[in-house]
Order: sequence, then C-alpha cells, then structure tokens
Amino acid sequence: MNRKLLGASTVLALLAGVGVLPAPAFSSEPAPGPTHALPLGAVDLTETRSTRTLQPGVTLTRIVRGADTTALPWTVEVSIPGGAGSPDPDAPPTALKDRLSADELAADVRGDGFDARVEEVVTPAVADYAGGTLGWRVRVGRFDSQSAATAELTRLRGDGYAGSAVYTGWDGDPADRGPWRIDVLTIDPGRFRGGLKASYGPDLEVREKTSELAAAAGATAAVNAGFFVLDPRAGAPGDPAGVGVYEGRLLSEPVNGRPGLVIRDSGRHSRVARLTWKGRVVGRDASQPLDGIDRVPGLIRNCGGTADDTPTSLPLHDVTCTDRDELVAFTPHYGPQTPEGDGMEAVLDTRGRVLELRRPRGGPLPAGGSSVQATGNRVAELAALAQVGQPLRVEGTLRDSTGCEVSPSPATTILNGGPELVRDGRLHVTPAADGMVQPGNASFYYGWVHKRNPRTLAGVDADGRTVLVTADGRSTDALGLSIPESAAVARALGLRAAVNLDGGGSTTMVVDGEVINDPSDATGERPVGDALLILPDRR
Repeated sequence: MNRKLLGASTVLALLAGVGVLPAPAFSSEPAPGPTHALPLGAVDLTETRSTRTLQPGVTLTRIVRGADTTALPWTVEVSIPGGAGSPDPDAPPTALKDRLSADELAADVRGDGFDARVEEVVTPAVADYAGGTLGWRVRVGRFDSQSAATAELTRLRGDGYAGSAVYTGWDGDPADRGPWRIDVLTIDPGRFRGGLKASYGPDLEVREKTSELAAAAGATAAVNAGFFVLDPRAGAPGDPAGVGVYEGRLLSEPVNGRPGLVIRDSGRHSRVARLTWKGRVVGRDASQPLDGIDRVPGLIRNCGGTADDTPTSLPLHDVTCTDRDELVAFTPHYGPQTPEGDGMEAVLDTRGRVLELRRPRGGPLPAGGSSVQATGNRVAELAALAQVGQPLRVEGTLRDSTGCEVSPSPATTILNGGPELVRDGRLHVTPAADGMVQPGNASFYYGWVHKRNPRTLAGVDADGRTVLVTADGRSTDALGLSIPESAAVARALGLRAAVNLDGGGSTTMVVDGEVINDPSDATGERPVGDALLILPDRR
C-alpha cells in the first residue's frame, strides 16, 4: 500500500474537536476548507494533515484520522433467501430481509452448529429519505482476522449457505475509531493558470485507467470522474452513464434531473447543477425527438430516460432500463464503429448530409462523420426524415433545475454524479431523487449508501475553489465513507456545494504520474470511463 507522505510536506497533528491548526510551514497557499477536524468517529481521535503545493493554485492535502486505532473484528454475513415470512418467498438471496426471514435463517444456521445472530440495520435520515430500519442481517461469529472469517465462510458454504467475509469497520457505525485516509486536491482560481478538464481517452467506448489518461495529457494530478457502463450487457463499456460534456461537446445525455459537476474556464466558474436534456433530429420538413447520444440503443444505464423506458423513466442507480423504440445520435467521438443490430442508420458526412441509409444498423463512420440510429417503431420515423443527399441536423438543449439553458463553451466540462451531498453550505443528501432508494431492494441502499466504501467527491467552496476528494476504503487501514459521512466530510472541508462521483473500485487519485491512493480492486487500478485532469500552465 502506498502510504508515503508527499514531498516536503508539513505534518499537522491535532486532536479532533480542538478546532485550530497551525499554518503549514512549507506551503505558500492555504490548506482547503476550515481548520477543524473531520466529523468522523469519536472526538478524541488523532488526526494528521500534510499539505504541499503541486503547482501555483493547486494544493494537495492528505488527512489521516485514527491511524492508531485498534482493529475491529471480522465476521461472516450470510445471504438471506426468501422464506415463509418473506413478501416474496422466491426472491433471490440478499444481505437484508424482514425480521421473520432473518430469524428463520439464523435458526437454521444455529441448528447446523454455527454461532449465528440477527442484527437490525438502522440508517440515518437524509434530505429526501426518512431513514430508519432498512432490514435485518444474519451474521456468524467474530474473528480476529480475515483468514479466520474466510475459513468459517468455507465451512458455511459446505453446508449450503452463501455469504461473504466482512470487516465490521465497514458497517458505518458512527462510534468507530477509524482509520480514515482522505486526499484533497484544491484548485484556487485566483492563482491557478493551468487547465482543468475531463478526458475519456481516444473514444468513449473504451475504458482507460485514470493514470493512463493523466499521463497522455501530461497532467499534474487527476481523479476518476463520472459513472460509466462496465458490463457489455448494459451498453458499451466506458460510455458515461449520465451527462458528459467534454471541451464543450455534449457526448452523453443526462440521467434526467440528476446532478452534474459543471466546470467552466478551468475551474474559474464551477458549480453543481441538476440537468435535463431534450434533443431532436431535424429533416427538411419535420423533426423527431431523440432518446440519447453516443450509447447503445435500447440500453439506458442508470435509467432516467423517456416515458416509454422500462421499468421506469426515473433515475435508478446501477440499473439498466430498456426501450426497444429509440432514436440515438452518434458523434465521431463514440468509437471506430457504431453499435450493430436490427434497425436503420442514417450515416452523415462532415456537413451533416445523408450519405447512406444502413439496414441493419452499425458500422464505421466516415472521417469526421456522424449518424442517427433507429430501432423498433422509430425506424419508420427516421426513414421519413432522412433522404440520401439531404441534410439531417441533430439539436439538443441542456437545462438546469431553474429551467435556464446551459450552453457549453469549448472551455466547459460537465461530469455526471449523484447523489448530491451539500447545497448552500448545508448537508443535502438526495439518494431518493437520484435513484439509490430502490423499492423492494433495501440491500442496494445498505451496500451502496449506508455502508462505507471508497468514494470520490467534488465540489466548490465559499472562495470559489474547486475541491476534489478521494477516500480510500474496503481495507482495515482505511474504512471508507458512507454517503452521509461523505456529505459531512465535504461540508467540514468548507464546500458550499458538493456531489458524489463514481467510487468503489474506481476511486483513484494520481499526482505527478503516481497513483497516491490505494484503489480497492484486487487487480489494482480500475480502467474507468473518464477522469478529471489538472493540467500545468503551458503558456
């Protein structure tokens, strides 16, 4: 694990709750946010901060809280099948169920000679979700090591049970003592003369590591950015799963109404905004509404699309909605070939004139060209609009939650995220609006929102500085953050507006060509859809 201090850092130690830190002796710029300790764990925890300047206007601060904490026990969490008391006895096994189902499983497990217990899981209220009891889980034993918990899990599997070995520090208990390891990049627009923009690599449909994207651009620092398609069954791996604007080009439509991080003029004007989009394809005498941009027709990752999408047109995180009848526009940035399948495709040249109508759809685009694909009953609509040799125009409008049009310039980046964490300097956590509260699936909220995971956060402080945060997790020496804890950390760092970006195994921070955090995937750094890059001043 890479835990080294960065350069000639000044280590600032404080006790939580003291509220005052000495100024960094070797830093010419202020550390991000206020000077009080992070609101994580008990108030008597030791917290250290080391800060250094990466380039004019950019500081990096590492915060370690509770480093001297005694390890917590491991346990085995048993998957709960549907049972006599379950609303759906045939439902697949999950981490949480109703009390009766949990009791039934625990009794069976105890009957097979294991030390099983039932635990109620209670989650805190947030801005748009009342919290309370999520459900009950079944656990077996308490162990001093992961290997001992894994051995018990192996015995359980031998008796026909399913589950996983978990570290109890990941549960989100507010009384835990850590440790937490958090890295903070702060970009001060008053001093910063470099660039701040996102990159997706050569094309949208291929994933790259954050470190590769940073190296290709010669970036001083970088973090992973928005949610993206990972499973080929959900679309083209690497495609943004939500809004994506790069150098002013809208290359992915929003998950309707979800928040995005809007960066203008290299961080001189950054904000968090909730975005919607309407697009259309315009022929000589008529137009038709578009469903999307640069994605596989019929697959809408994270949902939030049009009214005819199944199962919903509302945001639904980590779910792929479907729609057999779609019109999707493709730009030259999608990839070397557009998706293949039933339907029709109008292929356009650089001037937007129709070169050919392909049936079935899919194939290479001409240099600088684009296309519009139709599936299902939208094929007839496209056929009525598109005529070889005639122009076909794609239009679209982004709007924020006030209804104001968002007109990207070439110096605009917009990255998808969710949920919102801080608004107007106050905690404002919105899992229900952003699709993380899923009816009938409390286990999703439990694993994604309630439990601690690696996180990547972004926002803007009262001085207009853009702040990028990574928190390591899924280890015994870095617990990670729940979503409510992420919001509390963002506010403690002084952010007036903040949003959660992609996290988990995607969470990565790169500085001077080196990954400085500890990505949690067993295989190391994960290839992602896009990254936010801090570029040096090349003037």
